Amino acid sequence: MTDLIEQPYRYVQRELVEPDWTRLPGWRHVTAEQWADVQWQRAHCVKNVRQLRELMGDLLGDELYADLERDQAERATMSMLVPPQMLNTMVPAVDEPMPAAGAAYTRAFRADPVRRYMLPVFSDRRTDWPSHPYATRDSLHEHDMWVAEGLTHRYPTKVLAELLPTCPQYCGHCTRMDLVGNSTPQVSKLKLVGKPVDRYAAMLAYLSQTPGVRDVVVSGGDVANMPWKNLEAFLDRLLEIETIRDIRLATKALMGLPQHWLSPDVVEGVGRVARKARSRGVSLAIHTHVNSAQSVTPLVAQAARAMLEAGVRDVRNQGVLMRGVNDTPEQLLDLCFALQDRGSITPYYFYMCDMIPFSEHWRVSLEHAQHLQHAMMGYLPGFATPRIVCDVPFVGKRWVHQNEEYDTERGISFWRKNYRTSIEGADESALSREYVYYDPIDTLPEAGQRWWREHSDGDASHAAAVDSARSSRELAGAQLG
Repeated sequence: MTDLIEQPYRYVQRELVEPDWTRLPGWRHVTAEQWADVQWQRAHCVKNVRQLRELMGDLLGDELYADLERDQAERATMSMLVPPQMLNTMVPAVDEPMPAAGAAYTRAFRADPVRRYMLPVFSDRRTDWPSHPYATRDSLHEHDMWVAEGLTHRYPTKVLAELLPTCPQYCGHCTRMDLVGNSTPQVSKLKLVGKPVDRYAAMLAYLSQTPGVRDVVVSGGDVANMPWKNLEAFLDRLLEIETIRDIRLATKALMGLPQHWLSPDVVEGVGRVARKARSRGVSLAIHTHVNSAQSVTPLVAQAARAMLEAGVRDVRNQGVLMRGVNDTPEQLLDLCFALQDRGSITPYYFYMCDMIPFSEHWRVSLEHAQHLQHAMMGYLPGFATPRIVCDVPFVGKRWVHQNEEYDTERGISFWRKNYRTSIEGADESALSREYVYYDPIDTLPEAGQRWWREHSDGDASHAAAVDSARSSRELAGAQLG
């Protein structure tokens, strides 16, 4: 009977489908055995416009290639690197016929949500506010909170271990764009200076000497780019630290390169680590990064199941909320149900896109994120209803409804926290200070946009923006009183 009631969102179970890669001219003769081979996938990643043109043939118009080349030259903070598995999910031609080559296919390719964040083009970016005035390369100040090279201690009981600075795929919106990947014309990347063996030893030494840390996110980069024997050796030593209770392996490659996680040596290695973790009462989980329902294919589901069968406690998804990709209730719910129903992956978080350079066209306002969180409630099981979070600089993850105050005209929200980071041990005001986050300016009403046009330069303007927002907030409070 309830199926007859009209709802804002209509749930439909959908079977997963692997798009036919032979529809693309450059892969017309690729066999299923080649497609399943991780080395073939790595060797055939698209790294530049020339390789994309060789793959697509006449499907795409010349103006798209020119748009992409201009973005790489003038805007991109990440170099191009897209595995075949991910490219195959762009314009997948699963639910609809394959668009005709030329104008029709180019329009579909431009509109594709996976393309929008993996292969951004210059015309995607905003020209009025390509970057927020207070965007920074390391917007979360993770480098400032290093307690050893690559080891960020931001939360009281949790750390982030960046083992390497590379990934099998480079996302345009990467929050670690200051360290991860190759340099671009816009960004000269930082370099890890220590030898890997020395960096890992320093991380493990810190954790051994800091019993208050119980939870380690092992990341990078992406751990799928680390030779398995090296990763397993690090995990084995991590498991020897008695105070560690949770280990999370961060890998977008579970979706972007599932062939890696299906490789027999990796599956067997995960099984060994999982058995050791279980025997010591440690929870081992995998966190992946899927932003669109069309990315959840049978191979992705197979890789997730292989990890669960090998013994990891859970496979969870941490997506990023982005305009033009997944910023409607329908897009988010379709993705969550694809993950939960067929993918064996638990929806966990959606992060608001961070304030890095040239990201304004992806970011959404806090108000919109709050609307999306409300719109998702009640459809998914509670344990699989993801939280949308705002990663506030110097604070950390906060649910989008946890802001203290919010000036929607100027797009300035205020937040507090209940702990000190590793750089605030002597800061008496850390727990009483208000921290600030900013909406993308183009989403503001005209009065707010005008204010930013007049007050967008320098530290003095930053202070003025915050003070003005506080004054507006206090005036509104007095009027309500």
